[in-house]
Amino acid sequence: MTTKLKIKGNWNVLKGQLKQKYANLTDDDLLFVEGKEDELLGRLEKKLGKTQEELEDTFEKLQSKSN
Repeated sequence: MTTKLKIKGNWNVLKGQLKQKYANLTDDDLLFVEGKEDELLGRLEKKLGKTQEELEDTFEKLQSKSN
């Protein structure tokens, strides 16, 4: 991971935004376990066909919108 994901505090908000943006994501796809960010990114990479960098960029953009 190039940057440490900062998803701990706002995860429920971010999860909702991701579900709106990508309707094919399920709760299982978005299961977040602290310390296992790489597993989450791996699931999303497979499901969405995006790279880790693209996903991190998406997370950052969504988080900046919610602040």
